[in-house]
Amino acid sequence: MLIIANWKAYVEDVPKAAALASAAKRLARTSGVELVLAPPAPFLGLLARASGPVAFAAQDVSATTGGAKTGEVTAASVRAAGARYAIVGHSERRAAGDTDTVVAEKLRHALAQKLVPILCVGETARDGDGRYLARLRESLASALGGLTAKEAASVIIAYEPVWAIGKTAADAIPPADLAETALYLRKVLAEFLPGRSAARAAILYGGSVEPENARALAGETGVAGFLVGHASVEPETFAALVRAVA
Repeated sequence: MLIIANWKAYVEDVPKAAALASAAKRLARTSGVELVLAPPAPFLGLLARASGPVAFAAQDVSATTGGAKTGEVTAASVRAAGARYAIVGHSERRAAGDTDTVVAEKLRHALAQKLVPILCVGETARDGDGRYLARLRESLASALGGLTAKEAASVIIAYEPVWAIGKTAADAIPPADLAETALYLRKVLAEFLPGRSAARAAILYGGSVEPENARALAGETGVAGFLVGHASVEPETFAALVRAVA
């Protein structure tokens, strides 16, 4: 079980970041769950230097490789800071203007720096005739289409329906629907991955994951873990969530 703790911009000072990281290390040692922390970029190097049993991810990487690009955070710089993973295409970045083309470029930069990309895909709403599935396929095809089979196989897919993000457990996708969606994602992945690689691909779920629904969502749904947002910066809630799936 893999859980990515996306702190977003909830954490804005070093003491809180350090306390959350320490708590996560204790959880990783006692739970057996693989934890990856995605702190805000300014804290990445500070925390990753003493990572211990947890790994670190960048919340995003630039669509540039460097140069005269003030304010950009390149894949090379987050790799140098200690990140092993990079979240790419998060719905909040897409809402801020990242197109499928931009996401594909960021994905390539992450791979070039030997980062493991966590590619986020998800629909804004579900319609009765399944048009949202076409959107999922479009996002995957755009991101993976230009990669080698080996590169595509290294990408972790994070399915995050936008309509379920930042709410409560009651608003999360029902487990049966998640199982169907994960199956569809594997069907699309089979177009880009060789042999049985699609069946082994890591698919995460993100969208109002709480201790109350984590066990059900991690059951017979075909997902390998979660991308957790606000619950990851509430120590007691996050600990309960991790223990629920341990």
